[in-house]
Amino acid sequence: MKKKLICVLSGLWVAAPLLMAQTKDPLPVTPAADLAVASALVTSSALNAELFYQLLVGEISTQDGEPAAGYALILDAARKTGEAQLYQRAADIALQSRSGEAALQAVRAWKQAQPESREANRYLMQILIALNRISDTSEPVKTEIELTPPADRPLVISAIPRAYARVSDKKQASAVVEEALAFYLVSPATASAAWTTVGRMRLAAGDTAGALDAVKKAQAADPNAEGPALVAMELMDPKLPQAEALVKTYLVRSPQAAPEVRMGYARALLDAQRYAEATAQLQLVIRDKPDLASAWLIFGSLQLQDNQLAPAQTSLERYVTLAKQQLNEEESARGLSQAYLALAQIAEKRKDFAAAEAWIGRIQNSEDMMQAQTRRASILASQGKLAEGRQLIKALPERNPGDARLKLIAEVGLLRDLKQYQMAYDLLGEAIIKFPDEAELVYDQAMMAEKTGNLGEMERLLRRVIVAKPDYYNAYNALGYSLAERNIRLPEARELIRKALEYVPSDPFIQDSLGWVEFRLGNLAEAVKIFETAFKAKPDSEIAAHFGEVLWTTGQRDRAMAIWREGQLLNPENETLLETLKRFRVKL
Repeated sequence: MKKKLICVLSGLWVAAPLLMAQTKDPLPVTPAADLAVASALVTSSALNAELFYQLLVGEISTQDGEPAAGYALILDAARKTGEAQLYQRAADIALQSRSGEAALQAVRAWKQAQPESREANRYLMQILIALNRISDTSEPVKTEIELTPPADRPLVISAIPRAYARVSDKKQASAVVEEALAFYLVSPATASAAWTTVGRMRLAAGDTAGALDAVKKAQAADPNAEGPALVAMELMDPKLPQAEALVKTYLVRSPQAAPEVRMGYARALLDAQRYAEATAQLQLVIRDKPDLASAWLIFGSLQLQDNQLAPAQTSLERYVTLAKQQLNEEESARGLSQAYLALAQIAEKRKDFAAAEAWIGRIQNSEDMMQAQTRRASILASQGKLAEGRQLIKALPERNPGDARLKLIAEVGLLRDLKQYQMAYDLLGEAIIKFPDEAELVYDQAMMAEKTGNLGEMERLLRRVIVAKPDYYNAYNALGYSLAERNIRLPEARELIRKALEYVPSDPFIQDSLGWVEFRLGNLAEAVKIFETAFKAKPDSEIAAHFGEVLWTTGQRDRAMAIWREGQLLNPENETLLETLKRFRVKL
């Protein structure tokens, strides 16, 4: 009985301001307070016995599984005392018993008693959203802004979209917020923040055109505000070039923009596979904030992708040092795992298998163990132990349905890297039976069919992908490039590649394909122009091989040699480059 009484009295912490109203030196009370502390508070307060007994019975009723009775008693006490925490306690009891309407009643009473209370207004807004009464939230939104000091209003307005994040009807939420912000959209002090919020709400509702229009107005209201640029980054898409223009405008006007903003832009560029531009942004971030750990991780990963092993190792080790200094274990776990895996890959490329294993051994995050074991399998395969490497992947536990697919993909990757193309093709056939709706797997099998010389099967599979997933632009590009490479059906090849570019106009590898088909068609000047753009955007050994061949054919042999040398530095083992140099009997 004593234990239960302590628990109940602890619940009376909500009445602490009332109990301490006339106490000179109030005692601190926590939910874990014992009976003596609670009793001392009661004794030293001006609370009359009748009201204290009412609160006690209300808490006991709630504890005994009668929340309706407890709610009624606590709400009555709140009305008698006007105490905010008692209104809040009544609302909490109602919410815990899943009685949204009762909670709403308590909060409305609270607002009536304390119309200037921001806490009451926030509770009201949260409950209305939880009850999906979105149309009723306009007034609480207005009230929240009105009760905020003018200097803080832009910040409060900017936080509004988070409150509606889980709302099912995003369009209604967007309309309600926009109506609530009508006054602030035309007020110079808040216009930029208000239009940015409208932009976020429209974006969440799927209205990209409306979101872009709102962001334009936000930037016009305050060109130095970063909010419009951040929303514009989320809108970035090849079919919506105006969004990136807004980002660039902000960065030009604010050359000392927060590194986090440039990081966001760099990530958007990476998503668009615009690696050279992303690298340029990361270099600016590192220059301005050399201790920003995440920038070094992405920068190092891009350097590794470009086969710049020494710079990549330096960047990744810099990340490891910064992450350990700045981040707690939980925050740094995934990033460190990525860094260790990348460093292991660098060591493996250098044939330093002991170092590679040592890097993998540092991984402690259980969620990354599949990647770690896959890298171990690659190390084994690189030493001629392919069967052991495959078995290591097969033995990985499957903690969820997606793990089976990941294991298959990892094994295919292992076989592909070792040029075991027929084995990879066969394994992908098994995977497609298990996952028939995976267009990516069909595409990968088509690529393996090409490697085995089965070009008819490759085309059949790629057309299957295009039918199943018409926006899978890699399939258009792969088929178009294959036709151009074989110098057949060139007009069709060009149309396929142009179709791919409709989805990703700036992709340097697809531009490479287009340059190659123009070369095959005899449009040499156009081909040179396309390759100039592609190689500048993405210095790559395969693009270098094609670009050099076009230059060689047009008589620019010195420049062709220079491009080939650069390609060789990027990746001396690239098959296309090696074959091109052999065909032209060129020694660099």
